[in-house]
Amino acid sequence: MPWTALAHPPATLALLALALAVEAAVGYPDALYRALGHPVTWIGRLIAALDRVLNRGGGGARRLGGVVAVAVLVAVAGGAGLSLTRLCALAGPLPALVLLALLCASLPAQRSLHQHVARVVAGLRDAGLPGGRRAVAMIVGRDPETLDEAGICRAAIESLAENFSDGIVAPAFWIGIGGLPGGAIYKAINTADSMIGHRTPRHAAFGWAAARLDDVVNLPASRLAALLIAAAALRPGASAAGAWRTVLRDARRHRSPNAGWPEAAMAGALGLRLAGPRIYGGVAVEDAWMGDGRPAAGPADVERALAVYRTACGLLWLLVASTAILIAVV
Repeated sequence: MPWTALAHPPATLALLALALAVEAAVGYPDALYRALGHPVTWIGRLIAALDRVLNRGGGGARRLGGVVAVAVLVAVAGGAGLSLTRLCALAGPLPALVLLALLCASLPAQRSLHQHVARVVAGLRDAGLPGGRRAVAMIVGRDPETLDEAGICRAAIESLAENFSDGIVAPAFWIGIGGLPGGAIYKAINTADSMIGHRTPRHAAFGWAAARLDDVVNLPASRLAALLIAAAALRPGASAAGAWRTVLRDARRHRSPNAGWPEAAMAGALGLRLAGPRIYGGVAVEDAWMGDGRPAAGPADVERALAVYRTACGLLWLLVASTAILIAVV
């Protein structure tokens, strides 16, 4: 198999199916992180260096610097992915698929997201509000000290829904489209948005390109994530009809062009109200509510959300595997 075939379906879908299974089973081992770090930390160092060098001057110069930074980041991530794909191809077809799947398994975060959200429930039950606030502060950017139990639980569920889209479905989508290079480029763009895409005084202009490009590359995944959550809501304790109805009514009202889709789906699936006004860094941010159910979420609702999430992850794997088989047969 030539290395170029490893960057296109059905090979990319086969390695994605294996990568999702490996990551769900073992995640990213702590020992490996301690020894080598993680792709996100490597990308983060490059972004920080580009920020120091290019984020200077007036607004126009900073915006141009941000465009250059994103172009460099995409080139480096894509080039690294292509080089590794070519190197793995030297091992032969089957070993190459396995090696690339192991590399791709570092890009989605099914297991770690589940663990972080589950810790919010454990924190609330073991240490009350202080424990819940400490745990939720690890996964959201809003001020944890302003949150009561319902606010903590809503924040955890919102983070679960949004990160299902941009932390799992989106990297899976781009791996399926372009193999390891596609997944690496997506992860670089998404990490840049998280680091410089927010409208702080320093990054309002410099982060413009990263934020806009992140919106574009997450658009297909956010819609697919909503569909998967709605399908997963066919399980007991959730409502698929409620999920779909809420997506159609509320998703486009969210201040983010993408986050509203999975959040609306999860809100409707659980009969909750999510999103709405929030506080970040002491500043109140107005946003539309997703869903028309209860705002008073509790730990049991977070556990229901995790059950929907696990089912949605399973459905994603089935979709990938069945599509790979269908393309190979046809």
